[in-house]
Amino acid sequence: MGLIVSTIRLIQLNSMRLDLEYKLMLINSSRLQLTASTGDLETLGTDLDPDSAEAKALQKRQERLKVVEQRLEEQAQRYQIQLKMIESEIQSVNSSIDSNIQMSYGGR
Repeated sequence: MGLIVSTIRLIQLNSMRLDLEYKLMLINSSRLQLTASTGDLETLGTDLDPDSAEAKALQKRQERLKVVEQRLEEQAQRYQIQLKMIESEIQSVNSSIDSNIQMSYGGR
């Protein structure tokens, strides 16, 4: 790979890395909000009769929130895997750039 192509690829990879890191930050923020909401629902449910319609509705809402939280966790794991792949490719491109620079400036 030429120096210019490697540099362009490095810029592209860094952009992808930043995008994934931003998405991970949003997921973590959403998960924190879900955890807080689930805790609030648990607190509300302690005053209710477990067999009441309200308690059952709260239980269903808690279950839905846990499913959403699980899906967010799965998405975060996929993003982490992609991030590791990009970071590995960034290292490879950096190595290619270093070798191109050495060849260009007589460090054969």
